[in-house]
Amino acid sequence: MTVEKIQIDTLVVGAGQAGVAMSEHLGKLGVPHLVVERKRIAEAWRTARWDSLVANGPAWHDRFPGMEFPGLDPDAFASKEQVAEYFEAYARKINAPIRTGVEVQNVQRNAARPGFTVQTSIGVIEARHLVVATGPFQCPVIPPIAGEITGVTQIHSAQYRNPGQLADGAVLVVGAGSSGVQIADELQRAGKQVYLSVGAHDRPPRSYRNRDFCWWLGVLGDWDAEAMQPGKEHVTIAVSGARGGETIDFRRLAQQGMTLVGLTRAIDGGVVSFAENLAENIARGDENYLALLDAADAYIARNGLDLPLEPEARQMLPDPVCVTQPILELDLHAAGVSTIIWATGYSVDYSWLQVDAFKDNGKPQHQRGVSSEPGVYFVGLPWQSRRGSAFIWGVWHDAKHIADHIVKQRSYLAYRDAGQRQADAEQSIISLIQPASLMGVR
Repeated sequence: MTVEKIQIDTLVVGAGQAGVAMSEHLGKLGVPHLVVERKRIAEAWRTARWDSLVANGPAWHDRFPGMEFPGLDPDAFASKEQVAEYFEAYARKINAPIRTGVEVQNVQRNAARPGFTVQTSIGVIEARHLVVATGPFQCPVIPPIAGEITGVTQIHSAQYRNPGQLADGAVLVVGAGSSGVQIADELQRAGKQVYLSVGAHDRPPRSYRNRDFCWWLGVLGDWDAEAMQPGKEHVTIAVSGARGGETIDFRRLAQQGMTLVGLTRAIDGGVVSFAENLAENIARGDENYLALLDAADAYIARNGLDLPLEPEARQMLPDPVCVTQPILELDLHAAGVSTIIWATGYSVDYSWLQVDAFKDNGKPQHQRGVSSEPGVYFVGLPWQSRRGSAFIWGVWHDAKHIADHIVKQRSYLAYRDAGQRQADAEQSIISLIQPASLMGVR
């Protein structure tokens, strides 16, 4: 293998949506840069998601401003393959300088000179600025309570592909955010007996009064919220674009035959214990749902919009037995559970990044993506600048801020003081005079 040494002003690590957005803005501003990706462009959309996954926002919303999804109804929800192909096509459109198959192994700040030395699988890259665009979904997290259970297969939602991969028997899905609830629903529709462990969650309507919830969060200003509400740090969002988009309704899932249980607390000898908070979690999800309906109604009235009434949106199914008489313990073997799917989120791994840009908990220390380590930037983080940062369009706007900051720093680095400018001017004059002197002119 050929070992290279590359020098570049800005190196972007990762060619998913964050890396492609970063390349567009850097390119427009004339910043020499290189994007490296260890696999393929938007690889996580291709191989780290289940087969039937679609985007959680409609195509008119979950895209970059410069290109629509080709051949897709704006109100439809793009499949994971369409999303990956979109970013590939976008990279071609902007002529992004992306090199795939390049793994970054180590980054260190240079001593007594500017920039960073980056060790990669193809050699050394010297860069003045470094943008980390690896995203928040790097390392699947299975909580320590899992342990080993004889006769029960345990996987993370990142490893789930389709119902056919699972052994015969019932399934316990732990986590009722978008991933967990969509996987549980798919398994139940495929004929599996499913237990769904429901923790704290927000439950927005998929649409209300002929507008998608993405539109409502936009006009109500919620996408621009700059900080998470206190106490909401561990609250997931249950929303789905599956089957054309639908509101997640846990009572409806129970009516279909799914068994709801509370937050998973512990597993001991094949017996799972659940918190006594299922009804409370469902009720708080309802409060979140109804609060958005109230805000939407008020906005319509305030602005005199002609949008159809939807009184049925406020109708609730009765609480199922599994909510009124919750199961607090489940013997997995007695219940015939052969698989546990942990839809419990991800952590990040920045062990390759040997710079002073992290808090004590290992998370990036930054202001809108500008890290505490000069020259190091992050893009693609949840709540990087606002609530919308987690969405495709939000990443694009965050990347613009980072690119602008890099350009500003480049202008400072290009500054020469008055003495140096005077010396340069004198040298220019000498250069002009010397040719005449050589010809004997005095």
